[in-house]
Amino acid sequence: MPITTTRGEPGSADAGIVTITVDFPPVNALPSAAWFELADTITAAGADESTCVVILRAEGRGFNAGVDIKEMQQTSGFDALIAANQGCAAAFSAVYDCAVPVIAAVNGFCVGGGIGLVGNADTIVASDDAVFGLPEVDRGALGAATHLARLMPQHMMRTLYYTAQNATAQQLHHFGSVYRVVPREELLDAALEVARMIAVKDTRVIRRAKAAINGIDPVDVKNSYLFEQRFTYELNLAGVADEHRDAFVETGKPKGK
Repeated sequence: MPITTTRGEPGSADAGIVTITVDFPPVNALPSAAWFELADTITAAGADESTCVVILRAEGRGFNAGVDIKEMQQTSGFDALIAANQGCAAAFSAVYDCAVPVIAAVNGFCVGGGIGLVGNADTIVASDDAVFGLPEVDRGALGAATHLARLMPQHMMRTLYYTAQNATAQQLHHFGSVYRVVPREELLDAALEVARMIAVKDTRVIRRAKAAINGIDPVDVKNSYLFEQRFTYELNLAGVADEHRDAFVETGKPKGK
């Protein structure tokens, strides 16, 4: 199954810990339906009163490569674009609104929509080969600057956004957004270590703590992301986005001017 859920056994050290694993070979670029499925899975995990904390992780080469551009280019009209944007918004919101803390365990690359998931998580642990970035301008799109800005200082975010460069896990650890950086084979254990520290707390208090922290957030992440999407739709209506996506599908490289 592309999205699976495992739950710690009652009475064990992992009781109350729900692990959601994404596995869409080859690079975890999710089709639009999968974004909605991921949103529903995260929401359901948090809604279960026996859940204390959620770990979001992935199998394969990288954590997340964003939306499935090939699916979008093989679909006529704008239905696939709209579904992808709405699906991403739903999944990002599900992480943010999950009733319990969400720990993102990031391996390899975390780009595009992956930044939306991680930027809205409560805690991030990463493998030492992890990189984070938004190639959106190279795809003729915009979005998730809202979430990238939660991972690094403003001017660094702007520079990486305009240039489509990635930041390393070590850089984000230096900025304070990544909690731990570990070898890839130790990543799940590192996530579980944090999860166990949360799971032993009174879940009634933790759930209200999550709501309280969201309530004092200086940025409305959902409306901020929707504002960014407006410009993605403009680029699509103008035909600019198709030029960039076609070039990427055909050559695997970004289109120039």
